[in-house]
Amino acid sequence: MTRRKFSREFKIEAVKLVTERGVTVAQACRDLDLAESVLRRWMREVTVAPATAFPGNGQQRPELAEIAALKKEVAKLKAERDILKKAAAYFAREAT
Repeated sequence: MTRRKFSREFKIEAVKLVTERGVTVAQACRDLDLAESVLRRWMREVTVAPATAFPGNGQQRPELAEIAALKKEVAKLKAERDILKKAAAYFAREAT
């Protein structure tokens, strides 16, 4: 079974059915052939961050992109630190 993908516009319109037009979540899900949990998650995403909800196409929300960049930087700095530790140990052995 393949996973269905929905456009950002579809998700927004599905949420609007419930929030603006007064359709119940259950009815909207039946009409759109969706699971209630999916529509409720979409509604939560729009409520939390309307401007950045459903970025799509592999795009990340800005805060997630920043976290990924920071994790990458931490890994790089740890590697540099480990190299410096080994070099210091090597030169300390050479000095004795």
